Amino acid sequence: MKTEGLLAQRMLKVKSSAIRELLKHSKMENVISLAGGIPSDALFDFEGLSIATQQAITEQAKSAFQYGLTEGSYLLRERICALCSERGVIAKPEDVLVTAGSQQALDLVMRAVVNPGDVFVVERPTYLAALQTLELAEANVMSVSSDSDGMVVDELAELLKTQKIKGVYVVPNFGNPTGLTLSTARREQLVKLAAEHNFLIMEDDPYGELRFTEERNATLYQVSQQILGHTDNVIYTSTFSKILAPGLRLGWAILPPFLLHKIAIIKQAADLHASSLSQSIAECYLGLNRLPAQIEKIRAAYKQKCDILAGLVEKELGDVISFDMPKGGMFLWARFRQPFNATEWLKTTLNEGVVFVPGEYFFSDKPDHSTFRLSFATATEQQMQEAVARLRRAL
Repeated sequence: MKTEGLLAQRMLKVKSSAIRELLKHSKMENVISLAGGIPSDALFDFEGLSIATQQAITEQAKSAFQYGLTEGSYLLRERICALCSERGVIAKPEDVLVTAGSQQALDLVMRAVVNPGDVFVVERPTYLAALQTLELAEANVMSVSSDSDGMVVDELAELLKTQKIKGVYVVPNFGNPTGLTLSTARREQLVKLAAEHNFLIMEDDPYGELRFTEERNATLYQVSQQILGHTDNVIYTSTFSKILAPGLRLGWAILPPFLLHKIAIIKQAADLHASSLSQSIAECYLGLNRLPAQIEKIRAAYKQKCDILAGLVEKELGDVISFDMPKGGMFLWARFRQPFNATEWLKTTLNEGVVFVPGEYFFSDKPDHSTFRLSFATATEQQMQEAVARLRRAL
């Protein structure tokens, strides 16, 4: 069969996710993975999920196994609003669209707002799958740097003097891959710029609940409401994947009125609605009021894991590697003190039986080859000890 000309032009440049490719290695015998950003299934609330599932298939059987609203179950949206209100995100169920994970929310938004060539700005580095989504939407991706306070918004302000942009994608809390948090001052600066220059902020918040301290940063959505009196320029997305179970494939987007109906039409064309069964399970689980304790359990476990991995890296590799200590999330972002290609090093570490994600994959441009991401979420203490010893040998 002749395949030339059968694929859409946009698909000719699309590459497979580097992380997905690396995960193949993690399944090999005797390989320890510090690569995937995967929640620890040892922390899942299987008892609560079992109770919620039983409730869903007995008490809500008709709705759980039937078609539903494109926007999502109204009761689930009510409970999502209650969950978000604890984060300072005040919204009505009518503002919420339930999606198949926050990844779908990102895809739907980009399809709704991006024309080919529209400029979308990301921080450098940023979430790999966001770059894939922007590429599929045929956006012109530009980047600004980040430091210990997150995205350098001053660079964005300079860019805006000469460049019209459609939007900014940012993970403000314990971002993937860096684990960094956007400072309060920069959050305020960013929402003011969005209003002044009329661009959208895509606020992706999958890790906000995974903080290691009691400090909670105001969301960009909340900051916009407080400073501007509206949230017209902010799209807030989050997910149940990191705090409950990724297998449910449930996330949500809180959208300005002018966008929600249009994005609902796109979702309707894509999959009609998120899984009715998953929605019923999440709905019932939230009704059990077990989530607050579950989040506390995850927070404590990830903090302990982070401290262990950071201590091992500092002890065994600190002479050649530095890193920023995250205040939450699932990742440790490291860099070699001297020029060194982490992608080339990975070939050696694979022979030693350990896999990580080279940092270059998280850059839309100007990649820093001396960086790499380590995930502490799934590995045990014993596995982390062995993994870091293998990394040392691989040097």
